[in-house]
Amino acid sequence: MKLYNTLTKQVAHITPLDGEAYRIYSCGPTVYDHIHIGNLSSFIFADTLRRVLASAGTPVKHVMNFTDVDDKTIRRSHEQYTDLEPMTALLKLTSDYSQIFMSDMQAVGNDTSAMSFVKATDSIIDMQKLITALYERGFAYIADDGVYFSIDAYKKSGKLYGQLTEVTSSSTSEARIQNDEYDKESAHDFALWKTAKPGEPSWDFQLNSKDLKGRPGWHIECSAMSASILGQPFDIHTGGVDLIFPHHENEIAQSTATSKNEVYAACFAHNEHLLVDGKKMSKSLNNFHTLKDLSAKGFDPLALRLLVLQAHYRTQAHFSWENLEAAQNSLQNLYSWADLRHQSPQNDNADGQKASISTIEQSLQNNLDTPGALVSLYRLIGIVSPSEQLLHELDDLFGFGLLARSDITDDQKKIIVDRQTARGNQDWATSDSLRDQLQEQGIELRDTDNTTIWSRLC
Repeated sequence: MKLYNTLTKQVAHITPLDGEAYRIYSCGPTVYDHIHIGNLSSFIFADTLRRVLASAGTPVKHVMNFTDVDDKTIRRSHEQYTDLEPMTALLKLTSDYSQIFMSDMQAVGNDTSAMSFVKATDSIIDMQKLITALYERGFAYIADDGVYFSIDAYKKSGKLYGQLTEVTSSSTSEARIQNDEYDKESAHDFALWKTAKPGEPSWDFQLNSKDLKGRPGWHIECSAMSASILGQPFDIHTGGVDLIFPHHENEIAQSTATSKNEVYAACFAHNEHLLVDGKKMSKSLNNFHTLKDLSAKGFDPLALRLLVLQAHYRTQAHFSWENLEAAQNSLQNLYSWADLRHQSPQNDNADGQKASISTIEQSLQNNLDTPGALVSLYRLIGIVSPSEQLLHELDDLFGFGLLARSDITDDQKKIIVDRQTARGNQDWATSDSLRDQLQEQGIELRDTDNTTIWSRLC
């Protein structure tokens, strides 16, 4: 498969480093609230990438983290559970929103059973070991409020800070304002560990005979969790373009500082933003929507998946209610085609099916060209009847749940037969009444010259 690598700034073939399995690490959610659909678009990209890699027959080990301790989770847990002690409040809040996140992931077609999930709070010891190693090798220092990574020491060791993007004084200052409000020797430096403030959840930590009871910084979490589960280097690191700097750049620095191997992940694959009204969707701008918002307006969550896949992952997708409605209509067309499996003879167009699947796979293998793959899919449904095997292959690639489309009940089939009889008798009132009855049950009818075709509505 070919994929754009932010490290090399080019599209290139990727193969497993160990020759056996792809190892993917995806930056996951900060579980303090409902995630918005812009976040979900990043996870849809990662899930689709895993699907395409696996479709070629190579095993994939896909890991995603939960950031369940940081400024946001602590602040929200204080606000929401004033009667609980800090650690209990934190774990309750993050556990509840982790479950909500998993439900959202499954609703948009992401196969959570094919992934492993790890919590930051379950990996504190691994983080402390990494911080200790960085300190003992001179890449970290202790300040009044925690432990910091020294970019200057990293550079003096001969390593490059700025592998993913050019790091300037302007970008560093912006990152400092957005991500850190703590003491440091340089504007570049970032927190590895933060000593506890009164009323904060904390973990014991001794470094250089100093008591540093506190909690980890954000960047160190992913470095420790990815290495402990996938090893280092691993194959692919995914995330949104907003994570390129400082998060992923800092991951590279702290993960490679003490190693002769400068490679943290062989390929960084970043997806572009989902825009609303021409702007990045974010909670800080209060211009976001959640999956709950979409469902409340009657949209199938998988319509969001289709909307996201209609744009290439390296281009900005545009969300609007009109675009989502168009995606839902396209999804309905796919569903109506899949429903034919239960009601019409299967044509034996094996050559057309094979050629179409091959074209779809070629597009997806070419830097995850999902728009091109969808064009081929729409052509496919015009020439091939849906078989169980075909729907299974398409679901493996796209995750639309086509094979899960169930047959209608015997009672509903009888209503269709009764309606056909009424139509034959030109009893249009009865015919219309029976059609309305099925419509209320979420079943739409389409009359042809020879028969009546049904489909379940989104």
